[in-house]
Amino acid sequence: MARAAQPPSDLGILVLLAHQSFLRQLHADLAAKGFDELGGSDGVVMRVLSSGPRTISELAGLLEVTPQAAAQTVDGMERRGFVVRRPDPRDGRARLVELSDRGRESIGAARAFHRDFEDALVQRHGRETIDRFRSVLSGMAEQAPDGLDRELRALYL
Repeated sequence: MARAAQPPSDLGILVLLAHQSFLRQLHADLAAKGFDELGGSDGVVMRVLSSGPRTISELAGLLEVTPQAAAQTVDGMERRGFVVRRPDPRDGRARLVELSDRGRESIGAARAFHRDFEDALVQRHGRETIDRFRSVLSGMAEQAPDGLDRELRALYL
């Protein structure tokens, strides 16, 4: 008796599983390079800070979290040596958060992993397929809620 054809896999679940696999590979690669103490949201904060120093309030707005949550994340990153704080020359009451040398090294390592990951996908599937895949993912990102900050989105697109 012929077996019924399996329905296609749920696309949303496949996107989630692919994302989880990517993150596991990224974290393993970074750990092998000495960056094993990175937290879950550290990468997003580092991407934001890679364009320049920010206040906690600015970070909170970009990350769509409370200033307390942003400060807590920054506190942890500062303890682990990924960011430093300094006085804001524009506002004596505020402090700027910026990447430390270790933070810049770790984001450089992450970016190298991203390039290598894409190169491996191109080798396996071909440039045209990966370009079409990027187009599909970009279209999905464009469907994100209007609340997604344009500046934060620009870091990814």
